[in-house]
Amino acid sequence: MSLAFGPPVIAIPGPSPVPDRVLRAMHRASPDIYGEELAEFNLQVMAKLKRLAGTGANLAPYIGNGHAGWEAVAANIFSPGDETLLLVSGHFGSSWASQMAEMGIAVEVMDFGCAPADPGRLAERLAQDRENRIRAVMLCQTDTATSAAADIPAIRAAMDQHPALLVVDSIASLGCSPMHMDDWGVDVLISASQKGLMCPPGIAFVWFSDRAAARGRTALTTPVWDWHLRAGAEALWRFWGGTPPVQHIFALDEALRMLLDEEGLDAVWARHAALAETVWAAVDAWGAGNPDIRLTIADPVSRANSVTALSLPGASALRQWLSANTGVTLGVGLGASDPDNALRVAHMGYCNAAMLMASLGAMEAGMAALSIPRGRGALEAAAGIVAARA
Repeated sequence: MSLAFGPPVIAIPGPSPVPDRVLRAMHRASPDIYGEELAEFNLQVMAKLKRLAGTGANLAPYIGNGHAGWEAVAANIFSPGDETLLLVSGHFGSSWASQMAEMGIAVEVMDFGCAPADPGRLAERLAQDRENRIRAVMLCQTDTATSAAADIPAIRAAMDQHPALLVVDSIASLGCSPMHMDDWGVDVLISASQKGLMCPPGIAFVWFSDRAAARGRTALTTPVWDWHLRAGAEALWRFWGGTPPVQHIFALDEALRMLLDEEGLDAVWARHAALAETVWAAVDAWGAGNPDIRLTIADPVSRANSVTALSLPGASALRQWLSANTGVTLGVGLGASDPDNALRVAHMGYCNAAMLMASLGAMEAGMAALSIPRGRGALEAAAGIVAARA
């Protein structure tokens, strides 16, 4: 007998749950991809994506995942041997650096461990670059592995008068945490469809400023990656580099209507912040009875709104027990120093308090079943946050 029968509860940091209405929007035949109707509809969706990012900048979409977005950006702003500075706060920052190095880019890594990037250290490093050899400063707004959240305005301020472009990966944060690309001075922004945007994986987006566009094509810019061809396209096929992903465009339209026009971005961001606090309260209560249960990011200001990483003894066994017995799936301890004793709880995109309380309640049951020592009152603490924030 298993108590897992019923709708699954997916609490991994992407792909995140897709709303039924978004799936229904996809469930339709493709129209004429050479017709004016679809071309106009596509432009309307792109305009919504600019609203989501807080920008009037250029936008180039790509069929691919977040790694495709990384490569697209690198191919448009670097030639082999160009120097860039990447601020790393976890596994995904390190992976990004490795991918660019494989493309022949000279990547300097400034590693902050599991903490967000320190603007002071960045300012000191840029002050040493008197010849302005560093062409870009790059970082994740949220590193999905550690749940570290960067202070983007502070990073921009630390760059002062240095001419480097500011490149931000918002794959795990867009649609979950505030993003004001233009007001914050972000030159290049990267995201994807499968997390806060509540759509299936398969689409990456790159917004880029006129300042970034002015660098022109580089030795790495091939027709497939060329953002100039896409952002300035008149023909729909050119916009997507070939056949457009029609069903994904329908999905994005529906998801963006939910985020922008129905809930509203301020409410979206507040919901994610409240859900994050709910998880933190439960983990703090468990940790009061077992110091080995702790949040990866100690400072609440530095924690992400979309995912929470934590250390927990027996985490791998707990994940397996939850999947088999309750239908709850949690994220692995990706990039953790001790992955068997680490996990991640996602609260991104299409997620509400009931879903999150179900995950936390299942975790409580699993820890009881596996005799994992813990403090008491976790569910009461979590419920208190929901009651206070609702």
